[in-house]
Amino acid sequence: MSWYRNAVWFVKGLREYTRSGYDSASKHFCPADVEVTVAGRSFLVTGANSGIGKATAKELARRGGTVHLLGRNKERAEVAREEIVTETGNQNVFLHIVDLSNPKEIWKFAEKFKTEHQLHVLVNNAGCMVNNRELTEDGLEKNFATNTLGTYILTTALLPLLEKEADSRVITVSSGGMLVQKLNISDLQSETGMFDGTMVYAQNKRQQVVLTEQWAKAHRNIHFSAMHPGWADTPAVRSAMPEFYQKMKTRLRTEAQGADTILWLAVSAEAVKFPSGLFFQDRQPVSTHLPLASTHSPAEDEEKLMELLEELSQKFQCPSPG
Repeated sequence: MSWYRNAVWFVKGLREYTRSGYDSASKHFCPADVEVTVAGRSFLVTGANSGIGKATAKELARRGGTVHLLGRNKERAEVAREEIVTETGNQNVFLHIVDLSNPKEIWKFAEKFKTEHQLHVLVNNAGCMVNNRELTEDGLEKNFATNTLGTYILTTALLPLLEKEADSRVITVSSGGMLVQKLNISDLQSETGMFDGTMVYAQNKRQQVVLTEQWAKAHRNIHFSAMHPGWADTPAVRSAMPEFYQKMKTRLRTEAQGADTILWLAVSAEAVKFPSGLFFQDRQPVSTHLPLASTHSPAEDEEKLMELLEELSQKFQCPSPG
């Protein structure tokens, strides 16, 4: 069935995920949904140095929010912050340098952040697509470490902070690529078989959708959502998928178009009228499975994923002082 899923997904992508798909969908957008002020609200955006993350952070800053940029590269993060402050006039933009493939570093950051800041909205945007199997210094497969475990630890660690606030939200930037993958909990770190970075990434993105659904069930006071930004022209796409980029570059969305639904989920009153835990594309909830694709998983596999991630995450948590 994999050939069928891939073919259906690509045809769907050409129709919906490209710039023309955005142009068609945006005819039904209500501009007032995002023409709001968010002064007094605090946002944390991961992967904010460039691409969709930076575009999202810029729009949040433009609306008066306090914006925390989380990035791995200090020099690029400083350039991004300067650009955002200059363009928006908002000085409440702060940098945090964290490698989201390093679990200990994430735990350390989160514990410190909780003592110093408020948080109303977390945007899990950072991700990577490493095309050859590469291990981190902790012996973790790098795609899994960044996309799945890193997202799990950061969100889990910050849940107590989010629980304190009214109208708190968590938005995880997934991908339509997850539609070609069924959750596989037996090989989370791609230790068996031939390594295909694109499919590993797609599996991680399926895992993120499952995380979103599971968190929504467990934490009723927070609104969780996952989303697909479409196929956008970003530095990550150019570097990780050069052949795809060359074929599709004239049809790709802009970074701002890719960020639009993230912004809508982060600031609009309309977004939280939908149930928590859904998967969005162009401001609308969409199915997490292709028709006849056999990608549904039993509930016990989805619960087991949470157990495995919790068990693994705890291995990297430093004991609290005292």
